[in-house]
Amino acid sequence: MRGSLSLPMLKTTLIKAAHAGAAEILRFYNGIFKISNKEGVNNLVTEADHAAEKAIIEVIKSTFPGHQILSEEVGELIQESDYKWIIDPIDGTINFAHGIPLNCVSIGIEHEGEIIMAAVYNPHLQEFFFAEKGKGATLNDKPIRVSEQTQTIKACLVTGFPYTYINTVNGPLEIFERFVRKGVPVRRLGSAAIDLCWVAAGRFDGFYEHKLEAWDSAAGYLIVEEAGGKVTDHEGNKFSVYQHRVLATNGKIHDEMVAVINNTQEL
Repeated sequence: MRGSLSLPMLKTTLIKAAHAGAAEILRFYNGIFKISNKEGVNNLVTEADHAAEKAIIEVIKSTFPGHQILSEEVGELIQESDYKWIIDPIDGTINFAHGIPLNCVSIGIEHEGEIIMAAVYNPHLQEFFFAEKGKGATLNDKPIRVSEQTQTIKACLVTGFPYTYINTVNGPLEIFERFVRKGVPVRRLGSAAIDLCWVAAGRFDGFYEHKLEAWDSAAGYLIVEEAGGKVTDHEGNKFSVYQHRVLATNGKIHDEMVAVINNTQEL
């Protein structure tokens, strides 16, 4: 059951787990570590990913041994529990492997199908984003809010591209071109969790991507919503972390971005 007594313990464990994963990131960062490939030539997994994942799961299991876990590298550890921890031990592995300090630990806690708590921690910048359902979002314990931009043409956007995808009609490149040909700045940081958190913090006005997994979006999704933003699929429908396409904005440019993404309106 989700009771008031369990929430402080969940929060404490979540924060501890994020710090444990981050400690492994820093331990391996700019050092020598093993790298292997998953699907796609640049879809990497490193020794540090596995070490961070192990450290995170050990912290969770020490307090909540019966909870379910869904993590990028080990997959799903199914148990009889209403709670699921959705983990990306290093979001932005390519960045990490190249010594680029835009990578992070991302952990969301799901209860009965709803994300109720989330943490994203970039130890390089010492930025710890946190959100609890109904209680707002913070960066290093200070409240954050989405931007006030009302026009997409004046927005600063961020996106990412899948490692493998068919070059389909209305695919990532076509949509990217629609924005940049109109002069809209669209950044590509290489970490969806950071992208989402930076929307929450008002640094970006909107983020869209075509092929995310639950561990990419679970934490950042809640952080955006708790910062006053809006998250849907590309058609504007209710978002689920288990579907691939995400659009996250400050809410004020959301409908316009949906229209541009679906090619029903020009900027």
